[in-house]
This record gives sequence, structure tokens and C-alpha cells, in this order.
Amino acid sequence: MGVNLRGLLSFRQISLQELSGRTIAIDAMNTLYQFLAIIRQPDGTSLMDRRGNITSHLSGVFYRTINLLEAGIKPVYVFDGEPPELKSETVEERRRIRQEAARKWEEALERGDLEEARKFAQSSTSLTDEMVEESKRLLEAMGVPYVQAPSEGEAQASYMARKGDVWGVASQDYDSLLYNSPYLVRNLTISGRRKLPGKNVYVKVEPELVSLDENLRELGITREQLIGIGILLGTDYNEGVKGIGVKTALKLIREKGSIEKVVEEKKIVLEPSVEQIKQLFLNPKVTDDYEIRWKPVDRDKVFSILCDEHDFSRERVQKALERVREEERTRAQSRLEQFFGSS
Repeated sequence: MGVNLRGLLSFRQISLQELSGRTIAIDAMNTLYQFLAIIRQPDGTSLMDRRGNITSHLSGVFYRTINLLEAGIKPVYVFDGEPPELKSETVEERRRIRQEAARKWEEALERGDLEEARKFAQSSTSLTDEMVEESKRLLEAMGVPYVQAPSEGEAQASYMARKGDVWGVASQDYDSLLYNSPYLVRNLTISGRRKLPGKNVYVKVEPELVSLDENLRELGITREQLIGIGILLGTDYNEGVKGIGVKTALKLIREKGSIEKVVEEKKIVLEPSVEQIKQLFLNPKVTDDYEIRWKPVDRDKVFSILCDEHDFSRERVQKALERVREEERTRAQSRLEQFFGSS
């Protein structure tokens, strides 16, 4: 969910190739939920192996990561740790929404309404600890690094980006900008064709690049003021203020100068307090205890996890791995030609 800044921030559509050579921290939990929601059968049922184990997340991690590697992008997955206490209500609300969606999914299936069934199935998505561990194992086998955050994954990824260890953060949410990531890339792992809900129409989904500094300059505000706008709209730590949308929030912050003055003059009661919420964005719990290093693919381990354990097609997995190998050969040849051409 996160804070919705869609109507406030400007962005630029880009191609995967434009990100070639970039190291990008991927919000792992956000991305795994996307895979579980999107990679499904027509009736909304998740992909499964013959033993009934869900494999949608593994399919997404493998094939979408292969797409990134083939484009020359260096992904680093960042996993959530323990959520802050202030997020407990949001976590509980998400659980309630998933349960309600699961009930409506079953009802739609009974009616034979596959369109509705798929929609509610996507909203009923649940990510288990076992799925997270399986995803980590697969990434290790693929030689792709991941980082375990002590708390919020987006906060850790943004910290890494601001340090310069990665170039930017990939997520569908905008929270990384409040955490001070210089760049946010949306749609990185779901680019391609997407069916519009309720219509037999497909649209092309392109990655979107959002620059924090450019947007702050365009809006004439500071990052702290952007956090104030987020608080008015609603974050994972607080409900938004009723009746205040993006335009009104921006107007109020510009006029009053800070979220504190807006709350004081408008007599808005926020629980938790403004200061508690702000500190979660300004001083989140992060760690320097991580290593970003890519390793050769352990092909036997990849085949073992995907094909032996979860019934993936060995031929398809083989072809996907060959695509990455070919890309690596092409890039190595290009570097050699540049070196000898310049001497």
C-alpha cells in the first residue's frame, strides 16, 4: 500500500535498456506480492507444482530476474525485517482485506465469474515465511545478492541508494522517496503487457523513473515537507486526514511551511503523533551489515530448486539461463573491443 503520491510527482517512462549497467535495490516483499498477485491461472488460482505447493513467486523471481540480468541491470533484493510497532494496525488491516477477498473469490468461482474471481484472487494474496526463504534460496543459486533489512525493506534499500551502494530503488510504492532514495523505478519487475480489469484489452506497461531531487525542485518543497504531505495523505503508520487529497495537502504544506503548523492551525488530531511518524522516515532502522556481490550461477542448484523440487520445465529453465550466458558473452566481447579499439 504505502503512501499514494501518484498525482503529485512527475515521472518519465524508460526502457529496461536505459537502466543497463545500473545496480538497483528491489523491494523484495513488494515484488513477491506482485508476482503472487499477477502470475496466476485464468480463474485466479496460483501456479502450483504437482504436490500443491504455490510456485508463482519462484516463477516471478526466476524469469523476471533473468529479464533484468539480460538487460544488463544488476538487481539486489532487499527483504523486510520486523515492522515498526506503529505499523501493526496496517498489517492487521491488510490481513482482514485478504481474508475478505478470499471469501469473495470463492463466491465468484461458484458463480462461474472468472473475471471477478481473478480480481479477488489477486487481492487475497498471502506471502508466507516459507515462500520468502524459497525465494532467497533461488536468488543464491542464481548468484544474485540479497540484503536482509532489520526493519522496513524500503528504508534499507533507500539507505543503500543514498550511500551510493546502489543507484536507486525499485518498488510499486512511493515510500522510498520519503526514505530519501534519489531514484524510484516503478514497474521494473512487471513491465510488459497487462490486461485491463473488466476488459479484453491489453496495455503496455513500461518502467517509470521518478527522481526525488527533480520533483522537490519542481514542487518547491523539501523532503521533510514531502513527508508532511505523505502524513496528510496517509502512510503505513497513520490514516490520512479525511477530505485532504494530493492538491490540498501540497497547498497546505506550501502555505504553512510544515506539517506541524498545518496540524496545529487546522486542529487536526493525529495518532500516532507527527513526530513519531516523521522519525520513522527520517531515522529508520537500517544496517551497514551487508555485502553486494554477484556470483556465477549455480546451474545444478537452480535446476534442483525449480525442476526437481517444483516441477518447472527443465527445457524452459535451460533456455532462460542460456539467455543470461549469451548476454554476459556479448558484454564481455564489447568490453574487449572497446579496450583494443582505444589502444
